[in-house]
Amino acid sequence: MRFDGRTVIVTGAGGGLGKAYALWYASRGANVVVNDLGIARTGEGGADHKAADVVVREIQAAGGKAVANYDSVENGEAIVATALQAFGAVHIIINNAGILRDVSFARMSDADWDLVHAVHVRGAYRVTHAAWPHMLKQGYGRVINTASAAGIYGNFGQANYASAKLALHGLTMALAREGERKNVLVNTIAPVAASRMTETVLPPEILANMKPDFIVPLVGYLTHESVKENGSIFECGAGWVSQLRRQRGEGAVFKADPSFTAATVATKFPEIMDYDRKPQYPASIMETDWVGLLETARGMAANPPAAAGITLQGKVALVTGAGAGLGRAHALTLAKMGAKVVVNDLGVSHTGQGTSSRAADAVVAEIKAMGGEAVANYDSVEHGDKLVATALQAFGGIHIVVNNAGILRDKSFARMSDADWDLVYNIHLRGTYKVLKAAWPHMLKQQYGRIINTTSAVGIYGNFGQANYAAAKAGIIALSNSLAQEGGRKNILVNTIAPNAGTRMTATIMPPDMVEALKPEYISPLVGFLASEKCPATGQLFEVGSGWMAPVRWQRTQGVGFPINRALTPEAIAARWSDVTNFGRATFPTNAQESFGAVQANFDNKASSPSPPSSSDPEPVRLAKSQKMDKHEYVYTHRESILYNLGIGAKREELPLVYENDEHFAVVPTFGVIPAFGLMMAGVRFDQFLPDFNPMMLLHGEQYLELKRPLPTSGKLSTEGRIIEMLDKGKAASVVIATKTYDEQGQLLCENQFTNFIRGAGGFGGSKGRDRGAATALNQPPSRPADKIVREKTTAEQAALYRLSGDWNPLHIDPSMSAAGGFEVPILHGLCSFGIAGKHVFQAFCHNDPARFKSIKVRFAKHVFPGETLETHMWKEGNKVVFIVKVVERDAVVISNAAVELHPSATATSGSDAPASASGNFASTTVFQGIRDGLDAASDRAGLVKKTGGLIAFEITNDAGQTLHYTVDMKNGAGAVYEGAPKNGAKPDLAISVSDANFGLLAAGKLSPQKAFMSRKIKVKGNLMLANKLDAIMKLAKPSARM
Repeated sequence: MRFDGRTVIVTGAGGGLGKAYALWYASRGANVVVNDLGIARTGEGGADHKAADVVVREIQAAGGKAVANYDSVENGEAIVATALQAFGAVHIIINNAGILRDVSFARMSDADWDLVHAVHVRGAYRVTHAAWPHMLKQGYGRVINTASAAGIYGNFGQANYASAKLALHGLTMALAREGERKNVLVNTIAPVAASRMTETVLPPEILANMKPDFIVPLVGYLTHESVKENGSIFECGAGWVSQLRRQRGEGAVFKADPSFTAATVATKFPEIMDYDRKPQYPASIMETDWVGLLETARGMAANPPAAAGITLQGKVALVTGAGAGLGRAHALTLAKMGAKVVVNDLGVSHTGQGTSSRAADAVVAEIKAMGGEAVANYDSVEHGDKLVATALQAFGGIHIVVNNAGILRDKSFARMSDADWDLVYNIHLRGTYKVLKAAWPHMLKQQYGRIINTTSAVGIYGNFGQANYAAAKAGIIALSNSLAQEGGRKNILVNTIAPNAGTRMTATIMPPDMVEALKPEYISPLVGFLASEKCPATGQLFEVGSGWMAPVRWQRTQGVGFPINRALTPEAIAARWSDVTNFGRATFPTNAQESFGAVQANFDNKASSPSPPSSSDPEPVRLAKSQKMDKHEYVYTHRESILYNLGIGAKREELPLVYENDEHFAVVPTFGVIPAFGLMMAGVRFDQFLPDFNPMMLLHGEQYLELKRPLPTSGKLSTEGRIIEMLDKGKAASVVIATKTYDEQGQLLCENQFTNFIRGAGGFGGSKGRDRGAATALNQPPSRPADKIVREKTTAEQAALYRLSGDWNPLHIDPSMSAAGGFEVPILHGLCSFGIAGKHVFQAFCHNDPARFKSIKVRFAKHVFPGETLETHMWKEGNKVVFIVKVVERDAVVISNAAVELHPSATATSGSDAPASASGNFASTTVFQGIRDGLDAASDRAGLVKKTGGLIAFEITNDAGQTLHYTVDMKNGAGAVYEGAPKNGAKPDLAISVSDANFGLLAAGKLSPQKAFMSRKIKVKGNLMLANKLDAIMKLAKPSARM
C-alpha cells in the first residue's frame, strides 16, 4: 500500500505514536507535515520546535519529503496552510495531538477540563474543518480521529479525557455521513501504545510490548485509497486489532397513558436490561420505528401493576432546561414523586438566543398548584455553581441532577462556524460538567446522589449536519461512565438517556404530527426510576421514547492478534480484515481494564520463527541461566497450614480449613508457593546478572503452580530451582524462576514458575520467549456471563496476617517502604490475592477436594489494598476454570489471564457434580415444600394456576457446588411443585438459576429481584414477564418456610 503523491498531516508528531505515523507515511511515499507544538504532556510549558525538526530531518535523511509546523492544533487553518504551501494539497489527516490532566472529579479544575477539550476535541475540529473544503473539492480525503479505551468505557480520574475522547468519535460518525458521497472517509481508533502520556499510567514492562509500530499499520490500512471503511471505531495495541459497534437490547414497551410511571418501569427493569432477547445493531438514527412503537404502546391492554409507588420524599432535584418540553416533563414527574425541584431555564430559543424567566416561572407555578415545592433558577448551565447554590439556599441540599438543557445549531460541516461549534459544545457538554462539578462534593459528603445525563441518538450513531451536536452528546456518555466509576462506592449512580420526544429542538427536524405523538411525558418515567433509591443501575445508556426504552452497550469483535515478534504491516491486516470485523464471536467489555485484557493477552503471541531470530543468548541471559541455587528446606505443621488458610481469608466456620481435627482438614492447594518462596527470597541473586539491579524495581508479574499430588498439612519439604528464561522486554527484563518441591521420601509434590519483571533492566537483546504450555496460556474468558462469581472482602489486617506465612517484604507492612514504591499505604501481597482466588475456585469447582486441583496460572494486572473487596469471575471450560479477579471498589481487574486446571478423573471427597436430592444440604428445599403446601391449601387453586400461566424451572446451587432442580408448574391442570426438571421433557417458560443463599433471601423478601438480576445474583432465561409473578408464588409458602 503506497501513498505516493498524497499529503499527510500528522498532529502531535514530535514523538511517540505521532512520530511513528510520520516516519511510516514518508517511507511509503507520502509528503508529510510534521506538526508539533513542543509542549509537555500536560499541555504546560513554552513551545519547543526541536521535536518536529528532528522528525523532519530523519525523514529527509531517508529520502522522504516533510516539512515542520509548530502551530497549536487550535490554529488548524495555519497547519493546513503549511500543507498547501509546501505540497499544494491535503489528502489525509491524523488527529493525534493530545495531553493528559488526570485528576479525580472532586479535584478537577476548570482549567483541567478546558485544556484537555481544547487540544483533543476543538483542535481536531479546527484542523479537520480547515481541510474539509479542500477534500470535498478534490473528491478524496481520509481522516483518523484518536479516541481511547477511557473514552469508550469511561475511567476513574479521567472524566475530562474520557469525555473528550468519545466526543471525537461523535465527530467521526457525523463527518462520515457528510463526507461519504465525496469519498471523504472518517474513522476512529482507540490505541494503546507507549507514549509520553501512557508512560504515566502503565508500568514499563507492559509498555515494552506496546510499540507504536503496532498501531501505525491499522491507520495506514484505513487511510489507503483502496479501503472504504467509514464511520467505524477500532481498538488496537500490542499487535491486536478489533472493531466495536453498538448493541441495543429489545427493551420493553409500556402503555402510553397516565399509568406509565417510574413504578411501572421498576416492574419491567430486568426485562429492559435483557440483551439476549432479539438484540439489535442500529447504524443510524433512522433505524428506530418510533411511530410504530407508539402505536404498540397505545394498543397495549394495560401496564403491569406496580407493587408499590416509588417516592422521592425528602430529596432535592435540579432539572436544567426545565422551562418546556422534556425538562418540564421531568420536573413535573419528580415533583409528583415528592421531590423538591429546582426548575432551571435560561429562557433562550432552541438556537440559544434571547433570555426570559417566564418559562421557569410557569413550571414552578404548575408544581406549586399541584401541592409540590419548587423554585426557579434563570442561570446558564455554564454557571453550574449558581444552579446548585439555588438548591442549597432553597432546600438545604442536592440529591438528584437531571442535565437536560440544550440547543441546536445544525449545519453542514463545511458551513459550520466556530460560534456554531462552541455554543453547542459548551451548553451540552461543558454545561453538564459545570453543573455536576458543583453538585459532586455535596453528593460525596452525603454518600448519595442520582445523576441522569441527556445524550441523543445522534451522539450514539451520528447524523448529517450535526457534527457539533454529535460530538457534544457523545462526550456526555463518556462523562457519565467515568463518574459512574468514581461515584459508585459513594452511592452516586450516574446514567444516560437518549430520548426521542417532541420538543422545541426536535420540532425543527420532525413533522408536526410526529412531534405531537412523541410526548415528553413518555420519557420521564424512566428518569423518575433512575432518580430513585430503587434504581440498581449505574453507568448505563438507554434509548427511550414512545413508551419504549432499551439499553445500549458496546459490542467488540474477538479481533485478531498478530505476533508481537514480527513487524506488522497494513497488508497483513488487509489479509485478516474479515476476521478483525467479524462480530460472530463478540465480547462486551464494560471498562478500560477489561478492554486492556485482550491487548495484554497478546503479549505472549509470538511466532515460532521471529524476525530477526536470535542466534545465541546474550551474556546476561547466560549468567542468569547458569546461576546455582542452594536447596531450600521448609518444615511446617498444621499450625502453618491453618495460618496460611486464614491468611487467604478462610473463615472460622470453614472447619476443613481451620481445624486440624476435622476429618477433611486440608491446606488450600495454592499453599504450594510457600515452600518455594523461601528459595526465591534467599536463593536468587539478581545482581549477579543484572549489575544495576534495584529490588524496588522488581514486580511479580505471573505465577504458575502445578500440583503433582495433594499437599500434606505438615511435613519437611525441600525445594530446588533455577532460572529457565530471561527475556528482554525493552525497558524491562522478565526473569522466570522454576522450582520443584519434594517431600521427605523424595517424591515430587509441586512445581512453580515465578515470573518477575525488573523495570529499567532491559536492552540486552536475545530470545523473545517460548511456549511453556499451561504456564503461558492466554486464558481469555469466554464472551458469556461468568458461570460463578464469588465476592470476598479482605480485611485491613490481611497483609499483616499473610506475611506470617513467609513473605516478609516490608512493602506490605511498612508505610515508608510502600511510599517509596509509589503507594499511599502498604499493598496486599500478590500471592495473597492469588491464594484468595485459588480458594474461590477450589471451593466452587473442586468442592474442597485437593485431589481435583491440578494447576493454577495467573497474571498480576494491578495492586490490591488491604480492606478492598475481591470478586472472582469464573468460567468452566472443559477441565479448565478460566477466571479473572476484580477489585469491586475500583472496578479494576487485578488478576487476569488466569485459570485452574482440574483433574477430570478424580472424585470429590466433599461434593459431587451430580444433582443433589431434596435430602441434600439445601435451605431452598423448605421453601419449595412451603410453596407446595400453600398451593395445596389455596381456595381457588385452578384460578391461581390460570392467572400465573407458566412452567418455571429452578436450578439452585449450594456452597458445596451441589445442584438442586425444582419445577413449579403453574400452567398445566391444577398445578404442581416437585423436585427435578420439568416432566416429559417439557420446555420451561422461565428458567431461573440462583444460589441457595440468594434464593432464601428472595423468598424472605430481603433481596429485590431487580437488584439480584442486575448484580447477576440470579440468571433468568425465557419469558421475563413471568418473572414478575415470582413474588406471588413465593407468598404461597408460609412465612416460617420462606425464612
